[in-house]
Amino acid sequence: MLNGLVQASRLSAPDRVAALLAEQGEALGARNVTIYLIDHDQTTLVPVTRQGAPVREPLPVASTIAGRCFQDLRLLEVDQGRRVWVPLLDGLERLGVAQLEFAGVEDRAENELLMQFASLVAEIVLAKQSYGDLFHVARRRQPMSLAAEIAWTLLPPLTVGTERLVISCVIAPTYEVGGDSFDYAVDGDRARFAVFDAMGHGLDAGLLATVAVAAYRNSRRQGLELPDTVRVIDEAVGATFGPERFVTGVLADLDLNSGRLSWYSAGHPAPLLLRAGRVVKTLSSDPGLPLGLGWSGKAEPTPEQLEPGDRLLLYTDGVVEARSPSGEFFGAARLADVARRQEADRRPVPETMRRVMHAILEHQAGELQDDATAMLVEWRGHGVHDSNMKE
Repeated sequence: MLNGLVQASRLSAPDRVAALLAEQGEALGARNVTIYLIDHDQTTLVPVTRQGAPVREPLPVASTIAGRCFQDLRLLEVDQGRRVWVPLLDGLERLGVAQLEFAGVEDRAENELLMQFASLVAEIVLAKQSYGDLFHVARRRQPMSLAAEIAWTLLPPLTVGTERLVISCVIAPTYEVGGDSFDYAVDGDRARFAVFDAMGHGLDAGLLATVAVAAYRNSRRQGLELPDTVRVIDEAVGATFGPERFVTGVLADLDLNSGRLSWYSAGHPAPLLLRAGRVVKTLSSDPGLPLGLGWSGKAEPTPEQLEPGDRLLLYTDGVVEARSPSGEFFGAARLADVARRQEADRRPVPETMRRVMHAILEHQAGELQDDATAMLVEWRGHGVHDSNMKE
């Protein structure tokens, strides 16, 4: 069945995927298969149904079985096993959930096969979304600005996970974001990651961030080390926009064998270090100028030794400067406390970050006045093997 699904999907357009899954699901004993994709705000699971199928309603993440499946990354059964919810995962990147409905449990496939089916479904969705707009449109609950369109096209997946590392990010406001961005690359024994905050708002800020991220990727792919990467980004932003526009950022390299971190701040808030469920310090360095204001001739990275299980929290100023209706800042201490409490509850890293962003939005009554981005990086240690996705 799995091989048949792969073969059948090769020449299928995105709008054909829902029907294809229903057909192939019969081999699992399922009389119906429905996929639900998570919306950009990560509050609602949106159904993608085949033509002629019954209409399905979107499901809130906060109060449904489907939402629990999405949050906890685990298979859930209801109606005495006749309905099964399975997370759609690409590694640790959460795409949504799949619901499989069975007439009875006698001919139902084993849970392990259902999980394998869901993994393959996730891969098909990822592959097909590059060739059509259906999945992108399904995830949108309101119109998206041009600046946000550019920003989301530029971003990598929100979450990546390996045996030694997890990186998970959130960004808001999802439909109006412009100047914030992030990027990462995990290759061999090295992880490189960065968070950027471009001056201004809207499309102008989005174009600034686009040049900064493109220069960052180009430098990485040329094999440049961190100091030269900073120089290249600075020159690219300055040459394109002149001396009055700039981008702040934190750029970091992490050795996945030793846990040795090298990082550089270009006029940006310093990351927080969480260890054993508490904030042990704010990383300190002598920050350089924002990118685009002129190369000073050197960019000395600051070293930091991580311990297995350490988490780094990178963020833009829109996170800590988010104001409540009474004028109270969200602040770095509150940010750290929210992340710490989610870690204490042993939430999966992407769920921790989803809740962090929702806490920021709730603090500002749902209306951010500036872009807000956060990145959580967890180093699990050298040679760690952990099959439990929740850890």
